[in-house]
Amino acid sequence: MAFCTSCGSRILEGATFCSSCGARAGNPVAGATTTTYAPPPPLEYTVQGDNLQIARVKIRPGQELYAEAGKMVYKTANIEWQTRMSGETVGQKLMGMLRRTVTGESLFLTYFRATNGVGEVGFAGDYPGRLEPLNLPAGRSFLVQRDSFVCAETTVQFTIQFTKRLGAGIFGGEGFILEKLTGPGVAFIHGGGDFVEFNLGRGETLQVDTGCVVGFDETVDYDIQLAGGIKTAIFGGEGLFLATLRGPGRAIVQTMTLSKLRRELGGGRTGGDERSGLGSITNLFGSED
Repeated sequence: MAFCTSCGSRILEGATFCSSCGARAGNPVAGATTTTYAPPPPLEYTVQGDNLQIARVKIRPGQELYAEAGKMVYKTANIEWQTRMSGETVGQKLMGMLRRTVTGESLFLTYFRATNGVGEVGFAGDYPGRLEPLNLPAGRSFLVQRDSFVCAETTVQFTIQFTKRLGAGIFGGEGFILEKLTGPGVAFIHGGGDFVEFNLGRGETLQVDTGCVVGFDETVDYDIQLAGGIKTAIFGGEGLFLATLRGPGRAIVQTMTLSKLRRELGGGRTGGDERSGLGSITNLFGSED
């Protein structure tokens, strides 16, 4: 993310001049007083709890967060919040609306900033699980499953990415769409149960139940493969397909999916393994949720 050395405004990627003061990107205009722009201080936060975690985030003047609707638990009185569409230009707002419509999310995001002094906001997920803060360097992206995003600094770009392979989209458990978070900044994601983290080396492969993938670095190759032989796939109780993650990069796996939790609470499971082979086949044509 680039900032104007004359006025401190954000400069859009590829822009030659600052849209606020007209200074050439990286150079102040002739005769202008050169000032050094200091970016906001690092985000201060703590994550508390065990399997019902909450992120307690302190917001200082000059800092701003945005979050999915319904993720806020509390805020101090000096925190101002506003619901609006994401993006700075009309085109960006329209693209944001399209993206959120495709993902099934609310069309709006909630933005938080401190009006005076230091304020605090608490965020949590919608069901029992863990929160993971992602400290993303500039230009570094992390892909997460739908509904995983909780909140982030406004310097973090929140977009969508379609899976590169047809099989991953059809049988991957989360469809064709993944949420993409690009730094710089801190973003929080949520998943069910506990988290298991892997740092995969180049060419190292991890096979995971399709619904248990929380997220992974953009450098990780994501695909879907048949779970062994036909007999194992149908009667093994783990479904017909497994997600394959191939390094290099970081990957996060969750121990409980929302669909499993719904089945247990709803009494849909009659004993034995997680799902039968017949159930796996029918789930190809409809959601198990």
